[in-house]
Amino acid sequence: MIDPNAAAAQRWQIPRGLIVLLGVTGLLVAALALQQFASILAPVLLALILVIGVHPLTGILRRRGVPMWLAVTITLITVLALILSLAAALALSVAQLATILPTYQDSFDRLVDDLRNWLASLGVGRDQVRAVLDQISFGSIASLLAGVLAGLAGVFSNLLFLMFVVAFMALDAVGFSGRLSRARRQRGDVVGALDTFVRGTRSYLLVSTVFGLIVAVVDVGFLWLVGVPLPLLWGLLAFITNYIPNVGFVIGLVPPALLALLEGGPRLMIIVIVAYSVINFIIQSIIQPKFVADAVNLSLTVTFLSLVFWAFVIGPLGAVLAIPLTLLAKALLIDVDPNTRWISSLLVGGPVPPEEADADETPESERGASTNRTAVVADGQEPPPRPL
Repeated sequence: MIDPNAAAAQRWQIPRGLIVLLGVTGLLVAALALQQFASILAPVLLALILVIGVHPLTGILRRRGVPMWLAVTITLITVLALILSLAAALALSVAQLATILPTYQDSFDRLVDDLRNWLASLGVGRDQVRAVLDQISFGSIASLLAGVLAGLAGVFSNLLFLMFVVAFMALDAVGFSGRLSRARRQRGDVVGALDTFVRGTRSYLLVSTVFGLIVAVVDVGFLWLVGVPLPLLWGLLAFITNYIPNVGFVIGLVPPALLALLEGGPRLMIIVIVAYSVINFIIQSIIQPKFVADAVNLSLTVTFLSLVFWAFVIGPLGAVLAIPLTLLAKALLIDVDPNTRWISSLLVGGPVPPEEADADETPESERGASTNRTAVVADGQEPPPRPL
């Protein structure tokens, strides 16, 4: 007999398509709301990721016999030193670039004259040449060069607030592991999802930092060798943009390539582009993705969309923190609920695990025969012998 209450509940169940529509609408509304508080949200998220990345230093010091108060103090000083040094380096870089750019006005004028003569030799009319050259100005190139660094330096515009947030988070992190252990007994799924986020974030930061340093050192040596000005600045830019998935290489390439154009003409610019492409292909496209995949296990499509989404929500810092923030959102929205955990399998990248591939490649005849045998055994009868 069918329970009338159960039948009524099934009849009034919300359609799955409507659930998806409401979920997408809620995501868009939440993204727009977060965008309004980006000036506050961005420093908080940066402080969270920094504290997560540096907090293991406290445990290392404690295992070496350092008192708790001293271990926490050293960890806090390390985080604050990282923030101050990075902010000072970016501010100094913007000042150096603003100082050196006006000296290239004559070089830019010569390049424009060469471009005009080249277009005229191809038979392009004066009106068309003027239309092309009107779109190019020294001011626009200088703004592009300075804008890349200014966007990154803008992350530290609220530096005092960022330092206070980091200090409070670092102090609270001392007893947080104990509180987390108590919560694990009642909310094991939630704590397990947060543990996955923390481990993935630390692994990703470690891998990106190591390979970012390698790329920065190689870029600085190459740029110094070919005579591109401010090689340390562009090495710092390459290190920071290494945290930006998919398109970070392009962002780190544009400023030194343009400055190479002003310094040595098209030939030097082509040399810089080719060298950067080779370095990126070997280190960032062949070696690094293998380690990043083991750390975060996200597909290329998900990483690119996360880059676009977080950059839209909180600005340039969202591009740098796209992977950790995506891991946080995945932990809070998907991994905490066993009913939605299956979605994680759709977000991962790389080849299908061997056991799943073997299951998918099972012949249809064997799957059918196995199903029939299972059904017969379920009825309490032995399966009939297969004909020879």
